[in-house]
Parts: sequence; C-alpha cells; structure tokens
Amino acid sequence: MFRSGFVAIVGRPNVGKSTLMNHILGQKISITSSKPQTTRHRILGIKTDEQSQVIYVDTPGVHLNAKNAMNRYMNRAATSSIEDVELILFLVEATTWTEEDENVLQRLKGVKAPVVLVVNKIDRIKEKEELFPVLEALAQKMDFASVIPLSALKGSNVKALERLVTERLPEAEPMFPEEYVTDRSERFLAAELIREKLMRGLGKELPYSTTVEIESFKQEKGMLRIHALIWVERQSQKRIVIGKGGEKLKEVGQQARLDMERLFDTKVFLQLWVKVKEGWSDDERLLNSLGYKDEF
Repeated sequence: MFRSGFVAIVGRPNVGKSTLMNHILGQKISITSSKPQTTRHRILGIKTDEQSQVIYVDTPGVHLNAKNAMNRYMNRAATSSIEDVELILFLVEATTWTEEDENVLQRLKGVKAPVVLVVNKIDRIKEKEELFPVLEALAQKMDFASVIPLSALKGSNVKALERLVTERLPEAEPMFPEEYVTDRSERFLAAELIREKLMRGLGKELPYSTTVEIESFKQEKGMLRIHALIWVERQSQKRIVIGKGGEKLKEVGQQARLDMERLFDTKVFLQLWVKVKEGWSDDERLLNSLGYKDEF
C-alpha cells in the first residue's frame, strides 16, 4: 500500500517552515536566515521512500501588511498553497503567539484539509513541564487534527511528525520520479543560495531591496559556470552590497559557491555583478520578468 500527496507548511514569517522542510529532506532546498520573509516563492520538497511519496509545499510567511507588490505576491503564493493539499502543517512558536499567527489561523478555519498544529522551537523552553500548558492553550484555538511539538533546528520529534503525515495521506501512486527532491531548477536554486547569503550578511532592511537573476548557467569542462546579477533599488545600496574594496560581494560569492558545489556535486565558477533597478519590488511587470510569477 503506497501513499502519496501534497502537504502544505504554513505559518507567519520566520517561524521555521524552511528549516523544517530542509531537515525532513536531509538537504537544503529552501533558503533560511534569521530575517522574516526569506522565502519568497512556493517551493516543493519531495521525499520518497518504499512506502510513500510526500510532497511538502514550503510557503512564504503570511503577513498582515502587504505594503508592496512583492508582499502581495508572497501572500498569494502562501494562501493558494492551502487549497489543493491533503494535509496542512500550521507552524507556530512554542514561546510566542502574535497577531500574524492569529491572521494565519483565521485563514485556516475555512479549509477542507485537516490541519496539524506543529509547535516549533520547543528547545527554547528549558523546563519541559512548562511545555504542557503551552500546548494545551494552543490546542484550544481550533479543532486541530493533531498537535506535534518539535524543534526543526535540532531535529527533535521531527520523525514523529513524518510518521503522522504519512499515515494521513491517501493511497496513491507517486507523482514524481523517485530521484526528484524538488520541482525547482538548478538555476532557481543557485539564485536562491546567493540571495540567502545576502539576507544573512547585510543589515536589517537592505536584503528586502535585493533580488538575484541568473544570466548564464553553463556546464563547461567539468565545471558549472554561473553569472548572476544582484539587483538593488538605489545606488547607495549597490555600494553597500559591493563593500569596501569589493569585500562584501566577494564574501557573498564565496559562501554561495561553496553551497552550490555541495548541492550540485561539481566545481562551480561564480561571477556576481550588482546593478540598480529602481522600485523593482513594487512593480508587477518587473517582478514578473524577475521570476516572481503566479504559478497557482
């Protein structure tokens, strides 16, 4: 009896959705950072074994104030992902309940699929007896199919969640070949790895004004040659991304290249340029040309 189906991972920004999916898959598919809204696209992570194929849908965080076209795109990507799935994992933090969590909860109350409450970051609660009243209070917020406490970062109790997910999937044939781990192309993953390093290495606001476009992606003489553009919105931001004597850009490139070599299992030659494209994050046409297209 083989089981297969789609499982959406939803929650407010920066609650650990991408970290959870990466841990389940055993490799980095979705980029992560400590900053909210690191995930901008809906990304599939596919885990296949002898009994099942689970297609996890990692979504951008749902946020209240969709101030520009980019925010509205991310909200659409997140909301559409809960419509045609067999199961929804609603991630929250063990120690925090916010207005944004409440916003996601209200969106989930009308869905057809069962919702599992996944209480993440339990490693932050030192005394385990303090966890039980937290779980009890959270469980009252909706008629959840189940409540699973875990730590996506540490891997605690993730296997229990995987078992529950598999049990709840319908009997069905696999939808993807066994070797598939994601539906995204290597070009897309390369751009995301560069953006991750920008998210992690730059100040609080600047990463939200950057995006990455892969201009060239070629396999030559046993090596991947990748040329990428980093777009920013102002000339002053360009100077910050490049850094004094080009040091910041060099650091971003080195870190991204090492991750690419691990992911693609080949040597990588990476060249980065920084260009200014004013207002790209609030221009629907520009967003579309940069790959932020509604795919749902």
